[in-house]
Amino acid sequence: MSNQRDHHESVSPAIAVVGVGALFPGSTDVRGFWRSIVEGRDQIKEIPQNYWLIEDYYDPDPTAPDKTYGKRGAFLDEVPFDAMAYGVPPTVVQQTDTSQLLGLIVAQQVLEDASGGDFQHIEKSRISVILGAAGATELVVDLGSRLQRPIWLNALRANGIPEDEAQAICDHIADSYVPWTEASFPGLLGNVIAGRIANNFDLGGTNCVVDAACASSFSALSMGMGELYMRQADMVIVGGVDTLNNILMYMCFSKTPALSPSGDCRPFSDQADGTMLGEGLGMLALRRLEDAEGDGDRIYAVIRGLGASSDGKGTAVYAPKASGQAQALRRAYAVAGYSPRTVELLEAHGTATKAGDVAEFTGASSVFAEADPDGKQWCAIGSIKSQIGHTKGAAGAAALIKAVLALHHKVLPPTIKVDRPNPNLAVNESPFYINTQTRPWIRDGSHPRRASVSSFGFGGSNFHVTLEEYTGNMGHKDGFRPSPTELFLVSGANVQETVATAQQLAAGFDSDDGFQFLARSSQLAFQTSHGLRMAVVAKDMGDLRAKLGAATTAIERDPTSTQQAPSGWFCSGDDALGDGGKLAFLFPGQGSQYVGMGADLALAFDKNRAVWDEAANLEFGQGGVCTRSYFPSRFSATMAVLPRRLACAQRNGRSHLSAPPA
Repeated sequence: MSNQRDHHESVSPAIAVVGVGALFPGSTDVRGFWRSIVEGRDQIKEIPQNYWLIEDYYDPDPTAPDKTYGKRGAFLDEVPFDAMAYGVPPTVVQQTDTSQLLGLIVAQQVLEDASGGDFQHIEKSRISVILGAAGATELVVDLGSRLQRPIWLNALRANGIPEDEAQAICDHIADSYVPWTEASFPGLLGNVIAGRIANNFDLGGTNCVVDAACASSFSALSMGMGELYMRQADMVIVGGVDTLNNILMYMCFSKTPALSPSGDCRPFSDQADGTMLGEGLGMLALRRLEDAEGDGDRIYAVIRGLGASSDGKGTAVYAPKASGQAQALRRAYAVAGYSPRTVELLEAHGTATKAGDVAEFTGASSVFAEADPDGKQWCAIGSIKSQIGHTKGAAGAAALIKAVLALHHKVLPPTIKVDRPNPNLAVNESPFYINTQTRPWIRDGSHPRRASVSSFGFGGSNFHVTLEEYTGNMGHKDGFRPSPTELFLVSGANVQETVATAQQLAAGFDSDDGFQFLARSSQLAFQTSHGLRMAVVAKDMGDLRAKLGAATTAIERDPTSTQQAPSGWFCSGDDALGDGGKLAFLFPGQGSQYVGMGADLALAFDKNRAVWDEAANLEFGQGGVCTRSYFPSRFSATMAVLPRRLACAQRNGRSHLSAPPA
């Protein structure tokens, strides 16, 4: 493969992603969401009792009237909400849909991120907010149900219940629903999700929501990009919001039927048998690339194009159509101005339904194969739904944020729960491989890292977005890296001071949200000149507290104590506290090689990964460049990468292949 630079010309101006905000199952912000992704956490569980009772509605028989055969899903954790801080009178909270309230929290996240924490001092009059919101809101169901009183009353009368008892029973039923007040109408409207954000944060651009079913996030993205193209706004907040995981949604997906009878979501797996429902909110701040660079914004990734299509006439309005989806892909790459042959990550819609996965894989394969008919398995494919289920109107936002962060951190994120690919997909003969583990994204210098995201909705709404990594001067990181543990450092002039510092370290942190920030703060405060020094390696806040407690107890009892792995902490001090010996670094050499060795370092540290990027530029043989990853996936295509590279080196008279020095 040639190492010539890839030159492309986009039909539309490039759009920069300058801010992200997320609230999805298992996390309360975008850092937690990304950590959950790279660690492959499964957020699907049984339905919480405060949603609806399984014994009331569950029946394993999909044909049972008014019953669902689904009893699992992915759900948001409880989120503290300060109503007064967001200008919401506490008296109207009950009459305000959850999506409107949580939308304010995520909007604040993304606005603060986009403004570098200085949102109050930026120009707000040309900021728009356009969000995807599919179907009804939860309050529509509650308030509509309360209006069924005449039906309840007539049924009671028809069964001989005395009038006073019938009225009392209806009062009791009605009390189960939110009452109608003057705040109910705005509180149940989907468009007020965006309107409340614009009102609270004083945004002067367009505010609205759009509905393309499960592709709603991307219909909002399409409209938002249009506003930037036409210069009707200077920043647009786009994304999707969906907090509707009530029995209505379960009934909708059960009677289609689309839910997994086995209660799990396994996109592209041979065990895939349906989807699972999730909920969440995801938002991104977009600007024209030239404006973002001119103002010195931090840029996460660059959107190069968006393609949309409709399925047209088909067998059913809800049946996916591969040809219609392929049309959206072709249009997206025509706008982007580059070939799908240069794309190495496709975040698919990936619902795990039998018809949906096959249609999507067939459509995408046909377009990618046009770019290289003989190319096999160069692009990783996966779906966030394996971890958080199908978040419906927010599904596209979740997928887009995953792809944006993958480019930003140069990581190929996993799709979990795939032991074997679906044989009906013929994966081994396609341009795709299913990436099942977190891997460093190694890339030579021929073109930037590129990713794409698909999103489809009932009614034949198809969208495909093309993105690439930002390679300019404004792509600085936020300091977050995917690592299973963090290093905490504590020092003091004596035992008492060191113990006090250690005890204060985790004070005030009740969750893991600030875990990495706390580690970095401890490292900055650490003084090598202090008489007593302590290092702790911890995986979460609970682990940190336990190890700090063990360490402080030990050194209070004996100041010369030292403790090494597997306990996870170590103390050292000057001669007055006992000399624990000198430090040494051990490099194990070639005797310890194994497949994927060094991947954790390349994931965590840019400078380490850059060595492998540089190695990918090395030429072998007749000017050929081996560009595939050093860190293979579980499936066969990429398992052959290392032997091919070694053979390539051996043909050139080299006994082994080594990376250039860091």
